[in-house]
Amino acid sequence: MTSSHRVRVLGKEVQVRSTASAEQVQEIESFVNKTIAELQAAMKTSDPQIIAIMALLNLAESCLQQSRDENGFRRMATERISRLLGLIEEAAPRG
Repeated sequence: MTSSHRVRVLGKEVQVRSTASAEQVQEIESFVNKTIAELQAAMKTSDPQIIAIMALLNLAESCLQQSRDENGFRRMATERISRLLGLIEEAAPRG
């Protein structure tokens, strides 16, 4: 079920709809604002559009890397499970 939430990013309050809990939306809002604050401190520009674009690019990079890492882990786990099943089959007494 989706609920409506108010969040404030870059000084603008917006209403969003989400299936996430209020606590999760607050956590996301805080994470985005922290990312933006770090960029504002590191960049020479104060243009909110440039900062928003950079934040989006940084967050997208993190998401894509996490997805790649997860897929690699899944492949590795599948290979290990297959190898272990093969060893179990070899060790099992045959009927």
